[in-house]
Amino acid sequence: MKHFVSIAEYSTDTLRHTLDVSARLKKQLRDTGHNTPIFAGKTAALIFEKPSLRTRVSFTQAMNQCGGQAITLTNEEIGLGKREPVKDVARVLSGMCDAIVARTFEHSKILELAKYAEVPVVNALTDYSHPCQAMADLLTVEEHFNKLSGLTMAYIGDGNNVARSLAVACGKFGVRFVCCTPAAYQLPSDDMDRVMAQVPEMDFSTTADPQDAVREADVIYTDTWVSMGQETEKQQRLRDFAGFQINFGLLEIAPKRAVVLHCLPAYRDLEITDDVMEGPQSLVFHQAENRLHFQKGLLAVLLGKA
Repeated sequence: MKHFVSIAEYSTDTLRHTLDVSARLKKQLRDTGHNTPIFAGKTAALIFEKPSLRTRVSFTQAMNQCGGQAITLTNEEIGLGKREPVKDVARVLSGMCDAIVARTFEHSKILELAKYAEVPVVNALTDYSHPCQAMADLLTVEEHFNKLSGLTMAYIGDGNNVARSLAVACGKFGVRFVCCTPAAYQLPSDDMDRVMAQVPEMDFSTTADPQDAVREADVIYTDTWVSMGQETEKQQRLRDFAGFQINFGLLEIAPKRAVVLHCLPAYRDLEITDDVMEGPQSLVFHQAENRLHFQKGLLAVLLGKA
């Protein structure tokens, strides 16, 4: 694993190894109160075109807790692709740092960073995909159910970057993925055809009926209906997503074993009700914490420390 740009390009064995390393480092931290300083002398450059809470803190803490350090660079500082060409930024940071973690709007910027960088590049979110989130989600699901293969995940909401990465991640690990969106917000068919060609074992289906989607679900997942950059569409989106809320009425249709995930930030009482977020089936904040543990395991693999 040289970079981590998308889940589809790696074998299940490689991804399995990354999850195992993440779980091992999490256990070490829980058991001893600290991690072995495997990143001593290592520095990760963190680039943020978009605001961040979980991504910034998780990657910074991943480096800190394993003895390394992180340098955060905002878009105002580097102007990725504007003040300086992406390929120049990639090569400058490669000469000074040991990894580049980037959260960008255009997916093409991540691809260009990976093309020109001589150090590992991590996709920390683009408008196209969010692979770190999806893998941390599988870590959470596996911890709860003690397995992945044979489970069903129902994604209710916008067919966005999170949904795309989750579909691929589920396909790699034998999790049935049901994507439930309003008709105008489905993942593009040509896009999913390409993904399914990359992951032919994927068990993927779509529906526009949330009740149908959750009837056999082990995991019910949602995301914000209005992502960054879509604020002008908010009122239209709220109308279009009426009926797609995760609430106790919907949970009553799902199996009692079902758990609820949300990648955050959440608009409570829009895509998910406050009582579900705080309820006994919610793993939302356990899921958020696991961003730290997956990020740590990912960096360990990329930096040759696991």
